Formats: sequence, C-alpha cells, structure tokens
Amino acid sequence: MSKLELKIVPPLIVAIFAMAMWGVSLITPQVAFIAGSKIFIAGFFAAAGILLMLVSAFNLYKAKTTINPMRPENASSLVVNGIYNYSRNPIYLADLLILLGWGFYLANFFALALIVLFILYVTRFQIMPEEKALENRFGDQYLAYKNRVRRWL
Repeated sequence: MSKLELKIVPPLIVAIFAMAMWGVSLITPQVAFIAGSKIFIAGFFAAAGILLMLVSAFNLYKAKTTINPMRPENASSLVVNGIYNYSRNPIYLADLLILLGWGFYLANFFALALIVLFILYVTRFQIMPEEKALENRFGDQYLAYKNRVRRWL
C-alpha cells in the first residue's frame, strides 16, 4: 500500500487541483472562444457536479452506510442502485464536473488539462484502495457490481 493511498481527504484534493488550475491560468493565455460564454458553461458543469454530489450522498445516507472515503472498510452496505447503477464513483465524478466548470470559468486549456492529472491521482490513490477495501468487505457481491458498472461513467 502506497503512503498516499487514502491519506488526503477528497475535498482537499479538489481544492489543491483547483488552486493549481488557477495558478496555471495566471501564466498561460485564456481561450477566446470560451471566454465569451464561460459563465454559462462553467455554471452548467458546476451545477451538474453539485447536483450529482447531493444525489450520490443521499443514496449513501438512504442506505445507512458511510460517506467517509477515508474508511471504506466501514461501509455497512454496498450501494448499487440509483446513481450507483451508472457509476461506481459518482462523488468523484461530481468533483471532476466541478473542476471542469472551474476550468471553463478560467477559460484556459492548460488549466483544463490538469483534470487529467486529477483523474489519474484520484483513481490511483483513492478509488483503487477503496475498491480493494470494498472487495474485501463484500466479496463476490462487489466483484459482480464492479464487472457490471464502470468506475467513472
């Protein structure tokens, strides 16, 4: 197990990437065709991300299981319905949509490119360790779910 696995809370990861995107946008040019409609595009993605996060959290709450991504072994039930029928990680997908909105608001391709690093980081240091813990906790039930539903979308 790597030292970074499940060590940084996901909201902090999102904040770090958002700050990095902002920093990159300060030293690289805006994209003109995005700049004119950036509020609409950014608002759309951010709103979609917030809505997805709320729906995802509600599904976990309704199932009376943990929402704490730092302790996936504490999950009391495997949530496979609702939004979890389409994505195994809808909260991380919501984070991605929010960062996408931020990148469009910044109107900067270089900032948007950092989202690829966010996906790689979260997959390696959050999602994969969570999957391992859920597989240990729920066994074949989780493996069947994992084979049926994609990791992101």
